[in-house]
Amino acid sequence: MSPTNRTVVVTGIGATTPLGGDVASFWEALLAGKSGVGPLTQEWAEQLPVRIAAQIAVEPGEIIPRPQARKLDRSAQFALIAAQEAWKDAGFTARAGEDSSVNPDRLGAVIASGIGGVTTLLDQYDVLKEKGVRRVSPHTVPMLMPNSPAANVGIELGARAGVHTPVSACASGAEAIGYAIEMIRTGRADVVVAGGTEAAVHPLPIAAFGNMMAMSKNNDDPEGASRPYDAGRDGFVLGEGAGVIVLESEEHAKARGARIYVEAVGQGISADAHHITQPEPSGNGIAHALQNLLDGTDLNPAEIAHVNAHATSTPQGDVAEIKALRKVFGDDVDHMAISATKSMTGHLLGGAGGIESVASILALVNRVAPPTINLTSLDPEVNADIVTGAPRPLPEGPLTALNDSFGFGGHNVVLAFRTV
Repeated sequence: MSPTNRTVVVTGIGATTPLGGDVASFWEALLAGKSGVGPLTQEWAEQLPVRIAAQIAVEPGEIIPRPQARKLDRSAQFALIAAQEAWKDAGFTARAGEDSSVNPDRLGAVIASGIGGVTTLLDQYDVLKEKGVRRVSPHTVPMLMPNSPAANVGIELGARAGVHTPVSACASGAEAIGYAIEMIRTGRADVVVAGGTEAAVHPLPIAAFGNMMAMSKNNDDPEGASRPYDAGRDGFVLGEGAGVIVLESEEHAKARGARIYVEAVGQGISADAHHITQPEPSGNGIAHALQNLLDGTDLNPAEIAHVNAHATSTPQGDVAEIKALRKVFGDDVDHMAISATKSMTGHLLGGAGGIESVASILALVNRVAPPTINLTSLDPEVNADIVTGAPRPLPEGPLTALNDSFGFGGHNVVLAFRTV
């Protein structure tokens, strides 16, 4: 096989989410149909129109030493925790170079965030106003930079092949993984740690999303507020956390005797060029991403058994995605078990593609699709097989799963994973 067309596999997974502080607890909660959404009990939330969110299950301060945590924005803390779990899960025992099975010059990191260090920026501005210039933290700039999570993961693991931060709103995490696949496929790296993170549970983002009518205001029923595909859905619920995977060339993974979860087949990318916040209603932009995925890979649509849908619980977005799947796959959509895991995790924005890639990989490995919760009245425009009620067993034989991610600005990214 040409070094510019290498097979890419997944050898490690890590996550810290509203459902659990590691992959095992996250997956267990997904299969159980547990909601990670709850009321915001902070004093600052009392006057907000939206007073619910899917907050992290395990605070990073319980894992990261305090001196290190003080120099990291919350988004970087999440990324580091997920990356460390994925790195260990992949079988590496130390940073690159110290672990002789990976060359630091052949290790990359691609960690995305849609918003970056927004809590650091806003909190330090409050310090400036209330306490003066001299009280502003000298760590503020390296903490608020959107590339801070990627940079800190790269430093922690010793990645020298390239450290990158795609920023494409809610498609950021998926785009990071797609970029990592290409880094390996084209020979730039042998191993890449990739995913997404977000930490935007703060009064300003919540007030802004709420005022633009993008978020659910179902404050009286937090666990039932995120309801993708339901006829009564009224917006997404903000979540926080990170999902990171270790991607590796197949030959490198086999040479070191690594366990392989799945093959990372490739990505499809497009843009709507339609509206800064609204998806193109016919789904044409998303359909182009799906078609680009098919055109650039050897995927067999008949083997696509599962879709982890973007499905944020917004009126337009949920329907546009289903229309796009129908445009490209036609009747093949009827045998795709579609899960909307944001019904449980909320929407992690730039971190969504990371944790949903982890969920897609585990769905293939365990041959089961997680349920979509809070779906009591299916929108009649959603003509697809949505997994509800309980996890759905997936069939035997070769299987492919898609992970869809779309973001403000019209960014569309679709990832494909398949069984090995």
